[in-house]
Amino acid sequence: MSESNVEPAAEPATPAGPAGSEPVAAEAEGQAMATEAAGLLRQNWGWFAAGAGMLVLLYLLGPILAPFLVSAGLAYLGDPLVDRLERLGLSRTLGVCIVFVVFFGVVSTALILMVPMLEEQVVTFAQNIPDWLKWVQDVGLPKIGVHLPAGVRLDAVGLRNAITHNLTQAGDIATTVLDRIKDSTPALLGFIANLLLIPVVSFYLLRDWDRLVARIDQLIPPRLRPHAEGLARETDGVLSALIRGQLLVMAALAAIYSIGLTIAGLKVALLIGICAGMVSFIPYLGFVGGLLAASIAMLVQTQEVGPLLWVAMVFGVGQVMESGVLTPMLVGDRIGLHPVAVIFSILAGGQLFGFVGVLVALPVAAVIAVLLRHARQHWLRSPLYVGGAGAPMPPPPAP
Repeated sequence: MSESNVEPAAEPATPAGPAGSEPVAAEAEGQAMATEAAGLLRQNWGWFAAGAGMLVLLYLLGPILAPFLVSAGLAYLGDPLVDRLERLGLSRTLGVCIVFVVFFGVVSTALILMVPMLEEQVVTFAQNIPDWLKWVQDVGLPKIGVHLPAGVRLDAVGLRNAITHNLTQAGDIATTVLDRIKDSTPALLGFIANLLLIPVVSFYLLRDWDRLVARIDQLIPPRLRPHAEGLARETDGVLSALIRGQLLVMAALAAIYSIGLTIAGLKVALLIGICAGMVSFIPYLGFVGGLLAASIAMLVQTQEVGPLLWVAMVFGVGQVMESGVLTPMLVGDRIGLHPVAVIFSILAGGQLFGFVGVLVALPVAAVIAVLLRHARQHWLRSPLYVGGAGAPMPPPPAP
């Protein structure tokens, strides 16, 4: 065999370093980070205590925060419009005034047009209650094998007889209701005061919005400012898609459901359509709840199964439009909230902070989702995660 066919001997591999050097270095780096964090906590414990105290104070002030949160949301929604007017050469105050006039003009016009129709449909709904109860008693319950006890009727005569038979208890109930109304008078006055407070607070927040954001930016330590600004930009994109986009989706679905049910001939179409559209921010609640309510109303109104197909078609078109057109175009996929997370955040916000918690549940959940995505990226690159592998981990894909 010739020398040209002889394979050269493999060179011995050069050891990369002492055995176990990578895990030891990673462990040492982790201990250094823990020591630095402990030192930072000892040096700035006062600031952390002040932050915890502020959170407790906000929790205690929860009952009066609703108008301020609504005002902050309105100011956040109107700030891009005011900035655009400023770029056209108008002053900030004049731009805020124009936005306010346009906004309240649109809202007032919508109320003037819709309130009479809603009032008419509410009256129709109330007038149809006896007929619906009679249908439930005579048709609906027998079809499923349920029969009321003898002498019990679900109509106006039966209800009047029941009240007359239990007149003493009815009087006690009326007294209790009157007492509740008297006790709720301060709450009603407080609600009216909050409604009047919202435009005032919104005006001043919108006028000074850029100044407030600049002052908050100045409070961030310089070494953390680039990372914080990146988080703020991503959070702003998510909140913009959530608040501005979701409001437009809700309004569009309310219009689709109301117009479709009106064409189908449902007498309370506007009432059910608006309610279904307004709760559509909770996944599938507007679709399922509206479909059930409209189906029952149509079934009682016509006592036929055929019109239910039109109701199902209306809500089917609305669902297709929401998932295929409205949400991708107006909201996008930047929020990253699972439907279960949306439902949990609303329930948790209501449980912890009541009505205020429901208001801020989705925005807070969206911000937490952004922070968790960044935390996941840092965790996948942390020495604690990759330390035992002996090799650096490739950067995770962008969310």
